[in-house]
Amino acid sequence: MLLFSDRQDFSDGGIVEMKIWKLPESDAERPHGLKYRLFYGHGGIRIVGYDNERGKGDHRHIGRRESAYEFESVEKLIADFLADVARYRGDA
Repeated sequence: MLLFSDRQDFSDGGIVEMKIWKLPESDAERPHGLKYRLFYGHGGIRIVGYDNERGKGDHRHIGRRESAYEFESVEKLIADFLADVARYRGDA
């Protein structure tokens, strides 16, 4: 079930899109019971992304670098993602 969906289009062509789903049950890879995809990109290229696809667990992408992400709450996930987007855009 889709819990949250939001999209913001910037005047320079950048896009922020966030989607969070509640899973029917949690599992070892998603103990919080959520699936999420948070995307910031420009021209169809991902620049900042947070997701938890199967086989990788919670992680984030900053440019070409991928690193583990420690999920604490939906609120912190969104705040961390938007802070990374702001840093990249020079807004932080």
